[in-house]
Amino acid sequence: MESHDPTALIEQARDALEAAYVPYSEFPVGAAILTGDGEIFTGTNIENANYSNALHAEEVAVGSAVRAGHRSIAAVAVTSEDREGLTPCGMCRQTLAEFGDDDVPVYCDTDDGEYGEYRLGELIPDTITPGMLGVDPEAED
Repeated sequence: MESHDPTALIEQARDALEAAYVPYSEFPVGAAILTGDGEIFTGTNIENANYSNALHAEEVAVGSAVRAGHRSIAAVAVTSEDREGLTPCGMCRQTLAEFGDDDVPVYCDTDDGEYGEYRLGELIPDTITPGMLGVDPEAED
């Protein structure tokens, strides 16, 4: 796994907060993911009037990385203006697990200038995997 600086990754997630579109919840979230080959992609939440169609910051960051051809995640950072206790939601955890293994560190920003650190496998144990569906995402068509 690529060596990385958790505080720099959190800073990138904080920078993403500025672009949040949250007219309904007024709860901006920023995310930054480090790909397996060392590139960083950020995302922020994007709401719309149909709440169930809102995009989460982690999904936007992963989507940007996948669009650029990346298929592995080495680390994740998440933040919000109200930083205490924020972790990725269940849907985002499953999306992250699609591209990262159980050992991927997930850094969660806190109010005290520190961060919580989890492993993806702690946040979503026994995740649904492609193998459970009989699919090998590495296989060529």
